[in-house]
Amino acid sequence: MLAVRLPKEIEDRLSRLARETGRTKSYYVREALLRYLDDLEDAYLAEAAYERFLASREEAVPIEEVERNLGLED
Repeated sequence: MLAVRLPKEIEDRLSRLARETGRTKSYYVREALLRYLDDLEDAYLAEAAYERFLASREEAVPIEEVERNLGLED
């Protein structure tokens, strides 16, 4: 169970959408979360990984070198 407070404007839009389509507000909130959760996870996990990399003080490897080592050159 999760409770979310929404600004009145968003609540009104969500209520209207639910009423006009015969679906619940919960349905649309769940759909919105599912659509954007992957992107949010990618962004925040990438940011955390980058911060860990910076803190490690490891040397970066240029992409060209990685491609060359993997035989991916053009």
